[in-house]
Amino acid sequence: MTNFSEDDLLQLLSKGISKEKVLQQVVTFKEGIPFVRLEKAAVISEGISKFSKTEEEELIQKFEASLEGLSLLKFVPASGAASRMFKALFNFLETYDPSNEMLDAYIKRTGDKDIETFFDGYKNFAFYDLIQNSIKGKGASKDEEQYFFVKKMMLEDGYNYGFYPKGLLPFHNYGEYSATPFEEHLKEASAYAKADGVANLHFTISEQHGKMFNEEFNKVGQRVSQSTETSFKVGYSFQKPSTDTIAVTMDNEFFRNSDSSLLFRPGGHGALIENLDEQDADIIFIKNIDNVVVPEFAKEVGKSKKVLAGLLVEVQQQAFSYAALLDMVEITAEQLNAIKDFLENDLNVRFSDNFSNFSIGEQIEVLKDKINRPIRVCGMVKNEGEPGGGPFWIKDRNGRISLQIIESAQVDITNESQLNIFKNSTHFNPVDLVCGVKDFNGEKYNLSNFVDHQQGFITEKTKEGKNLKAMELPGLWNGAMAFWNTIFVEVPLITFNPVKTVNDLLKPAHQKK
Repeated sequence: MTNFSEDDLLQLLSKGISKEKVLQQVVTFKEGIPFVRLEKAAVISEGISKFSKTEEEELIQKFEASLEGLSLLKFVPASGAASRMFKALFNFLETYDPSNEMLDAYIKRTGDKDIETFFDGYKNFAFYDLIQNSIKGKGASKDEEQYFFVKKMMLEDGYNYGFYPKGLLPFHNYGEYSATPFEEHLKEASAYAKADGVANLHFTISEQHGKMFNEEFNKVGQRVSQSTETSFKVGYSFQKPSTDTIAVTMDNEFFRNSDSSLLFRPGGHGALIENLDEQDADIIFIKNIDNVVVPEFAKEVGKSKKVLAGLLVEVQQQAFSYAALLDMVEITAEQLNAIKDFLENDLNVRFSDNFSNFSIGEQIEVLKDKINRPIRVCGMVKNEGEPGGGPFWIKDRNGRISLQIIESAQVDITNESQLNIFKNSTHFNPVDLVCGVKDFNGEKYNLSNFVDHQQGFITEKTKEGKNLKAMELPGLWNGAMAFWNTIFVEVPLITFNPVKTVNDLLKPAHQKK
């Protein structure tokens, strides 16, 4: 049944969700979300720009020369818990008994390469000394000691890392102290998101972690401030309850909890478009919480961000000039052609084949619509087999072609030609965005106006042993930005260093020499 009880209506009211919104989500479950249609992968010179060293230096200079009067912000999605990072360790605690089996025998029997890698390198983790010192004297053998190490590290009566926010785990070892991703993002912000000695950062976090993040800033803020000669202003926000989505049964009826209440689930990172919309800055850098590096690589990362920001400043200045021109009473055919060329060549906008048959008035309206949009400049790294999304040209339901970041879940992989396009893409999305969210009058766009609601995701989950269907909103850098003007730029691989599993912390980008 999809009828609302009095209790249901009170529940909706408390979450700030309308009846109409829930019913529309049920319709979406019934109809399904169509796959996107890939036209082709974006490649160098056809959707992805690549700059020479000289051009990069010019763009960096352009950005640095524009800093006066610009407000900058670093926006970091940071609500993820670390539990997925430690999947192999949770499994190890459940399946290994050191009193019955040697660790080497366990690894040989199970073929558990993750645990083998973990213990081969665990003395290089930033948290090794802390945990090792706390378990001294535990374990009658080396194998038992290693088991106790993982137990102390993971469980609630130890350091509880399995339930930590990822942003507050010890990632990098500096000898006297270890640095969390939160601290490394402060350092990064000082390198490329600082104006007049001040760096503004905004972290989207889980509400229950607010106190922990505040404590971390109180602990490390002064240290980073002194070493970088930067004052930091740090803000936080939470994913809004109003962005949660209804769950349904496999028959598309409301899924109810054991107490008969409606089951809602978080809407995924696409919900953060509302948090982003509340920020007010001329240039907003977006990067995930776990994508940080040790100091040896920080300079190259910072340089890459300035290149992207310089390009944004350059195209935005031209876009603003043309947007103002389109508001003029008189405009020539030559000027209209110049604006169309700019949109096509610099902002990757595509026009319908019959655009030239439109009247001058109609052409002006189309150009106004195309140019008055937020702009995102997205770094793309060469594809080295990482799972996830990438840059593609897609065709929508109305035959319009645009440049988008597309995830594998959005593609019909049973269609051989679509699968081939997806598999043969040359570049990968590392979540490395620089955004301009204001128009030529300095007014901020309403970002919710530029979301493609048809780019969400439906997934199957279980709750208390029952199957259900859940919905994720269009991803923050996918459908939530589908109607932005988009530029893709090749960036160095060193800019992409996510920590998906704990063993990723053993890679060079996370090991200070």
